[in-house]
Parts: sequence; structure tokens; C-alpha cells
Amino acid sequence: MATTSTEKGRIEEALGKYNLDINDEEIKAAVKKIITEKVHQNDTPEVKKFLMGSVELTTLKTTDSDESVMAFTERVNQFDEQYPALPHVATICVYPRFAKIVSETLEVDGVEIACVSGSFPSSQALIEVKTVETALAIKDGATEIDMVLSVGAFLSGDYETVCDEIQQMKEACGEHKMKVILETGCLKTASNIKTASLLAMYSGADYIKTSTGKLEPAATPEAAYVMCQAIKEYYDETGIQIGFKPAGGLNSVMDALIYYTIVKEVLGEKWLTNQWFRMGTSRLANMLLSEVIGEETKFF
Repeated sequence: MATTSTEKGRIEEALGKYNLDINDEEIKAAVKKIITEKVHQNDTPEVKKFLMGSVELTTLKTTDSDESVMAFTERVNQFDEQYPALPHVATICVYPRFAKIVSETLEVDGVEIACVSGSFPSSQALIEVKTVETALAIKDGATEIDMVLSVGAFLSGDYETVCDEIQQMKEACGEHKMKVILETGCLKTASNIKTASLLAMYSGADYIKTSTGKLEPAATPEAAYVMCQAIKEYYDETGIQIGFKPAGGLNSVMDALIYYTIVKEVLGEKWLTNQWFRMGTSRLANMLLSEVIGEETKFF
């Protein structure tokens, strides 16, 4: 779709409301202070139970099959039966071709079905292909879509294409929630991460997500801090609440506690529900469960 000078002007006007001149070293210092002073306060069984309910249980392997994804989904059904007192995961996240399998297998109310769509993880496909893939995923039962920002266009300064693609993908989602993955490891600077966050929200993202998990570095506390700052400023400016999802590189319970603490300190209690705070991971679900029940388990 051709962009116009009017669209470019609108984007510049939208970004002009925010301070994008942010210092990476100051961000690092702010994050270090939060980790040093605040994380230990949240190292409690209650927070770990909450975090279990924020997990987006994810399988995005080349080797995924109908059989493996069905078994993966059955574990969520079995968890609900075996641990009725614990919160179930928030979401099962799969490739679009498996939306139907998950939809037909899942028996637990309140678990969303997310599909990575739009030529995940590169986002390097024609927009027509991206929107068709998204529409098909939703037709097959996806209730949420995770798309990847066009990182190459963003780094080239082509913000109009970035925004236009997000808007078209959101139209394809209709009433369903859409997460925009920024791939923060490729964006390098705090200023870029904040700019990409604002463009995604301005264009219709319901959540912003750090990473695909397919590139290094994936999620970092510094990127999370900048994204949460952007969400807060956008909320203060527009009154629109946007969710946050760290994904990729969440390797320990301490990692989860750090992201929880950043959300709590920057965004506040209003974001501390599994509606607004999600974590994309699989291995972390077992680690959290092990700590909550007091013995090592590999349930998922």
C-alpha cells in the first residue's frame, strides 16, 4: 500500500508527544537499582503462583507435529485436573497450522490459543501472505495472534511501512488480540526500542512483546524496562492500556521475578493480571511449578 506524506506526518506527530532521547547507561542503572532493591520483595509463593498463570506455554519447533502438539495440549488439560488449586497457564502458543488441533483438544476454559503469524520469525513475507495466514489461523481457532514487526523496514527508517503492516494485520485479527514482537535484540538501542514500542501501540497492538526467541539476545530486563516505560507513557497520553510480554531467554524463576518486578515498579498493580502481563516460555512453567509444590517436576 502506498504511503502518503499525510501518513508520515501523522506518525511524526504521534512520536513527537514522547521523549525518545533516552540514555542506555541510565536505563541500565535504573534496572540494576530495581533488581537490587525490589526483586527480593516479590520472591514469594503467591507471586510464583501468579506467574504460573501468566505463562504462555509455547512450542515453536521445526519438529512439531499434529501428534506432539496434541500431547502438548493434553498436558494443559491434565494440569487442570491434577492441580485444581493452582492457576492454569494463560495461553498455548503454536504455529498457525496447529490452531485447529489445539482448538479441538483444549478442554480448559480461559486458556487462550495464540498463533505466531505473518511469516514468523523473520516477518519477511508479502503483507498479503501475512494477512491471509492470520485470517486462516483465526478461522481454525486462534484467539490471539503474535506478529513480528518488520524490523528491516524499521531500521531503514520506513516507519510508514511498519505502521501500515501492523494496521493491516490488526484488521485481519478483527476483535482478537494481537501482540507485536519487536525483536529487541536487533533494535540495539533504548531509543529504538521505545520508538518501535510506540509505533506498534499507535498502529493497533494490544500487547508488545520483546522477542521471537529465535535470535540472540532475546528478552533483557533493560528492553523490558524501556517497553514498560513506553506503555505507561502511551497510557497516560491516550488512556489505552496495552499488555506486555517478555519472551525468549526466560531461563529461571529469578528471570520471571525480575520481569514481574519491572512491570510492578514501572506500570503498577493495574498490569499485574494475566490479562496484561504474559511470559512466553515453556521451560519456566516446570521451574515455577517445582518451586510452588516444593519438589522438582517436569510436568509440561
